[in-house]
Amino acid sequence: MKQLNIRVAQKTDIPAMANLLNELFAIEMDFQIDLEKQQRGLTLLLESNHAVVFVVELENQIIGMCSLQILISTAQGSKVGLIEDVIISKNHQKQGIGNQLLETIKNWAMQQGLTRLQLLADKTNQNALDFYQKKDWKFTQLIALRYLL
Repeated sequence: MKQLNIRVAQKTDIPAMANLLNELFAIEMDFQIDLEKQQRGLTLLLESNHAVVFVVELENQIIGMCSLQILISTAQGSKVGLIEDVIISKNHQKQGIGNQLLETIKNWAMQQGLTRLQLLADKTNQNALDFYQKKDWKFTQLIALRYLL
């Protein structure tokens, strides 16, 4: 059996993670592939005390990732987590790897005392929506809005 390792990302992982983001952004209508911006964003995440990035490594190759940023919720009265950039490379999907990645991030969040996790998914990405629903993620009555500065 191939050795799967889920670990906290390091700066040396940025090129591989940027490639995964290219794969993700190719199916998300709201984001554009821009290698320089993605690398800059990943660097900022890795340097932040309020974020963590996990990578999935299979035989010394990065095949998946996700990030979590810690926020404060007035509704929860506590710290919560915003998960972004959940991606398992297409060639490795539907093998249970995404389940393991989500469990890792949930366990990390609980250890940090977070009381809720939230994420955004592209409304046209039915595979992702089905995946999250099977994992007991709930749709909300909220919609995402943004304003670019």
